[in-house]
Amino acid sequence: MVHPCGLLTRREEPVPLKSISVTLSICEFVAGVSATLNYENEEKVPLEAFFVFPMDEDSAVYSFEAMVDGKKIMAELQDKMKAHTNYENAISQGHQAFLLEEDRCSRDVFCCNVGNLHPGSKVALTLKYVQELPLEADGALRYVLPAILNPRYSLSGWSEDSCLNMKTPVVPLEDLPYTLSVVATISSQHGIERIQSNCPLSPIEYHGDDKTSAQVSLADGHKFDRDVELLVYYSEVHTPSVAVEMGKPKTDSDCLMGDPSAMVSFYPNIPEAQPPITCGEFVFLMDCSGSMQGPMSKQDKSQLRIEAAKETLILLLKSLPIGCYFNIYGFGSSYEAFFPNSVKYNQHTMEEALRRVNLMQADLGGTEILRPLKTIYGASSIPGHPLQLFVFTDGEVIDSFSVIKEVRSNSLRHRCFSFGIGEGASTSLIKGIARVAGGTSEFITGKERMQSKVLRALKRSLQPVVEDVSLSWDLPQGLSAKMLSPEQTVIFRGQRLIVYAQLTGMMPPAEATGEVCLKYILQGKSFENKVTFSLQPKLDANLTIHRLAAKSFLQTKDMGFRETPANDKKDVLKVSLECGVISSHTAFIAINKDLNKPVQRPLVRRAVPRPILMSTPVVMSSYNRSGLGKTQALGQKLKKKCRPPEEISPEMETARSSSNRTNLETRNTVFGNEHLVQLISLQKANGSWDLNEGLAVVLGMSLEDVLAALPLKAPSCMCL
Repeated sequence: MVHPCGLLTRREEPVPLKSISVTLSICEFVAGVSATLNYENEEKVPLEAFFVFPMDEDSAVYSFEAMVDGKKIMAELQDKMKAHTNYENAISQGHQAFLLEEDRCSRDVFCCNVGNLHPGSKVALTLKYVQELPLEADGALRYVLPAILNPRYSLSGWSEDSCLNMKTPVVPLEDLPYTLSVVATISSQHGIERIQSNCPLSPIEYHGDDKTSAQVSLADGHKFDRDVELLVYYSEVHTPSVAVEMGKPKTDSDCLMGDPSAMVSFYPNIPEAQPPITCGEFVFLMDCSGSMQGPMSKQDKSQLRIEAAKETLILLLKSLPIGCYFNIYGFGSSYEAFFPNSVKYNQHTMEEALRRVNLMQADLGGTEILRPLKTIYGASSIPGHPLQLFVFTDGEVIDSFSVIKEVRSNSLRHRCFSFGIGEGASTSLIKGIARVAGGTSEFITGKERMQSKVLRALKRSLQPVVEDVSLSWDLPQGLSAKMLSPEQTVIFRGQRLIVYAQLTGMMPPAEATGEVCLKYILQGKSFENKVTFSLQPKLDANLTIHRLAAKSFLQTKDMGFRETPANDKKDVLKVSLECGVISSHTAFIAINKDLNKPVQRPLVRRAVPRPILMSTPVVMSSYNRSGLGKTQALGQKLKKKCRPPEEISPEMETARSSSNRTNLETRNTVFGNEHLVQLISLQKANGSWDLNEGLAVVLGMSLEDVLAALPLKAPSCMCL
């Protein structure tokens, strides 16, 4: 059963939400966001409105307030059941009430209730949150303001209490009755190289001699047809650092907010594995549900999700090391494996897998991912070949916590790498399953940067396990560090590692320093990274580091309203309420009792409609295609470009999975996307091509010219 998401409405009625304005402040790799929802009741009756909207699951929401006809009402964070009771009581008594909560089944969906909105009344609801920004493969820091909330699938009888079950009106983009504005300020002591976006922006204003700050805004007319993405490129992003933040005065000693907190960022210099790893069981779980037939976005000629997922899978299949094992599962309402058991990777099995991948369609109904996951985990392990699970999905599952719980319960025997396909993919599901199983997550929303994301994930899956990870502190006498982040067990080469700690005891004089050391063992060798830092805490009125530390803790313990164990629920409630950071067990509530005359008549419910990326096929003139390092190297050796310079792809990171596979170095792509996918289709399992007319046609050359371009006499099979 598919449930649309959004505000509840049954008829075409006036909509009280008029605009959404967002103020974004990015400092280094942390974003602070203030989002205001502006409501106005233009009717002659009192209203109750419900607005369901997406949030990135890494967001630490810490403030909610209402401005009612010029009067500010600060919300209080309460136990969710208590907040609901107080809201219903306030509404029944005729008071104005406002409720903000995280969905019970998914961490990336929120619901805002506006109760007793008087005729002619104006209300501005403001929520504030902070979040860490992920580091992309090309060095960009990525901020996403989610604007797309797709329908999500649930089994019959499941998740009845999810706000995702509300029936939502859907309108054409041009008829959407509210607007979006975004103003962003970016700052970095290292300087800003450039800022990019998938949406039209106003001219970027840079400030400072070294461009240490910049301001930009979203161009007028955004129609919620895509998530708003900002890519920020700093001059330097791999510098280790420690920031110490002052605690909140007059706070209990056992409260996380009382003492100073430290945020430590490492960029471990993990060496390449020698020799490269050629073992592993690679299982690919491909979403073939009906929603995958939808477009990646509302942009013209947008690729279908299923096609993007298939291209991603083909790119990975062509890069597997000889000698490993693999299998592929397609799933929807039912599921099917390509092979009864994982098979050894060779030319024959690769060709059979590619044949079946090309036949895959988005025709398997709903997104029921739990059953194939349990089948994969229930299979016998292959000695000497650790399980590496790759999941491709648009994430349209209501109860993401149940899926995350299943993955976490099997985390000791595998690593999970997840790919969110298309706009509106669930960040709760995609990030959650990768986090609990020691993998990484990637989001593929368009044709740019797909190659580097896919191959970065494969490269990490081929890395050896980093063992005995530990963090030690060298602090002045009388001062100690208490870890707030979960124990770190997985570190990848090129990955940023962020940990949080609480500094307890007597703070030393301002000039004092401390040192933190990250230690780990890789292939029997010991490594360490040290950072020296000032122990003088800085004042931040928003307590950003404390909030982020609380969010890090909650992501580890909070497994949803129903799935969280009793002991963990107690800890979740304590940290959430003390730190003011919302969880699945708490909610913000604000009540305005200072009305001259409480509302007496029954409330009329009104819905805020939202756009939706409808799951309908589109006519394609071209698809996004990707190529491997070997394909690029072949083109460079032949010194022949199949596309004019303006159509050359940007630099991409490629993966070396074994000695006879793709080289791990950055090169310029010299073929257009369509030519690249044709070259990939001709590549053999061992990384070579047969030198024949078929290869020459793809290269746009005669076979004689190909042979003449080679420095040596060409064999019938060419390897690079």
